[in-house]
Amino acid sequence: MRVLVTRPHRQGERTAQRLRELGHEPVMLPLSEPVHDSAAATAALAQTAGPLAVTSAEAIRALLTQSSSLAPHLDRPLYAVGSATAEAAIAAGFTAVKAASGDGRDLAELITAEAAGAVTYLAGTPRAETFEKRAGELGLRLTIADCYHMKQIAPGKEALESLQRAPADAVLLYSRETAAALFRFFNPLPKWLGTARILCLSEAVAVAVPAPLLKNLRIAAMPDEQSLLSLL
Repeated sequence: MRVLVTRPHRQGERTAQRLRELGHEPVMLPLSEPVHDSAAATAALAQTAGPLAVTSAEAIRALLTQSSSLAPHLDRPLYAVGSATAEAAIAAGFTAVKAASGDGRDLAELITAEAAGAVTYLAGTPRAETFEKRAGELGLRLTIADCYHMKQIAPGKEALESLQRAPADAVLLYSRETAAALFRFFNPLPKWLGTARILCLSEAVAVAVPAPLLKNLRIAAMPDEQSLLSLL
């Protein structure tokens, strides 16, 4: 099965390798790239104490260029969404890392159950509101630092030519912003999208899928890549 991968290049390459291992053929079409703000990330650490919350590995990468500033904070409790983000934090040297297995709601509930006081959220823009909304409901106090933003980029010519030669059988969508960007570009919708499986990481992502494609829409049972790829 030919599978369209819309993730940024770094994450997309990892997904592509998993697809090959499953016997599929990935087609890379990154629609965004991260722009890190290392100064904001390190300032957030310097100006706060206590637990950290991270919902994307990009926040960890924003810290990596400032290794000397990072060292005093590596023993702070760090709570992450998903194993990939947790692994990035461990690789960066953090020693007290815990991962929530679900989405931002699960992260807020895990932190509330274990931590006291304010939590520093190393965030990016744009982002889903799930974590912050649930944190507010639970009375969890957040200090938010925007450490990166996702910059939209135009689809690559090589990938578009590949899709013209042989359309994708399935499309993987990991974020609402990426889904919206994809369907802005493919407007009007090409014929092949009308028959492709549209696979979304969560209901929040699926909101961006146009009505004509809903008949082929599937949503992962859990907001993680393993659940998403199981829909193929």
